Amino acid sequence: MSITIYDVAREANVSMATVSRVVNGNPNVKPTTRKKVLETIERLGYRPNAVARGLASKKTTTVGAIIPDISSTFFSELTRGIEDIATMYKYNIILSNSDQNKEKELHLIDTMLEKQVDGIVFMGGEITEEHIEQFKTSRVPVVLAATHDETNELPSVNIDYESAAYEATKHLIETTKSQPAFITGGEHIQSNGLKYEGYIRALKDSSIEINEQIVIENEATYHGGIEGVEQLLKVAERPKAIFVTTDEMAIGVIHGIQDRGLHVPNDIEVFGFNNTRVALMVRPTLTTVVQPMYDIGAVAMRLLTKYMNKEEVDENTVILPHRIIERDSTK
Repeated sequence: MSITIYDVAREANVSMATVSRVVNGNPNVKPTTRKKVLETIERLGYRPNAVARGLASKKTTTVGAIIPDISSTFFSELTRGIEDIATMYKYNIILSNSDQNKEKELHLIDTMLEKQVDGIVFMGGEITEEHIEQFKTSRVPVVLAATHDETNELPSVNIDYESAAYEATKHLIETTKSQPAFITGGEHIQSNGLKYEGYIRALKDSSIEINEQIVIENEATYHGGIEGVEQLLKVAERPKAIFVTTDEMAIGVIHGIQDRGLHVPNDIEVFGFNNTRVALMVRPTLTTVVQPMYDIGAVAMRLLTKYMNKEEVDENTVILPHRIIERDSTK
């Protein structure tokens, strides 16, 4: 049987209110009484019931974090940012993996609310009307991290994906004097739609006729990158460069090119997006857009603490700066 506050009070010969005050750090307890209660807690192995405390205070100091893929380096760095700020503000994290499946996402949101979390950080691909409705009717605040909401109704932390893709595409156009191919992890991911818009704008601004044959969509994984470049090289004249919407896919693209006996960047340049740790683990090292994943997670969590603690919020839509880092996969 688990030890209860009643057991501690009985053994220490004090009231349950006194035990509660000691556990919650209330200074209005005599030092000798505090010492006796703490010794009893240690001897019995008592652990306060967070749910019961939450029901009393209407706070559980717990935050839900819903991410698409816990194995992804991109989302793991975001999660680390969330965790560090949560720890700083004395919140615990309940982490759930949604597999970027809408029905599972909606179910996890309900589950988090049932667990009485004080707030939710949500990372996903597409924010639908169902998501927005569920978030708007939630009794706790929700902040999106690295997740684009077309309605701008929800608090969020992102970078300017369209602008970043525009700059990356212009960079490749300037070095190759031609249209770079575009390999994406799916247009249903709203940030990838913005990247595509930036890509197209760069082509139009450079007066390049758009060839949709070299726009390829596949799953946003390493193997999706390999399959994407195989598909690309079968259906079109070989492009001089490829812009890829994630680093993980870009590494698959590099390996797919090398498997065909071609050289990166001499035969084909490759440009990634996110600047995850894997960008330095591939050879050649990957030129990429630097999206500050850790910072996005940290800022999203800090924004959430402001809402949870009813602090003043100046701006609920935060756009963090991005930059391009050139490495060996481009000339």
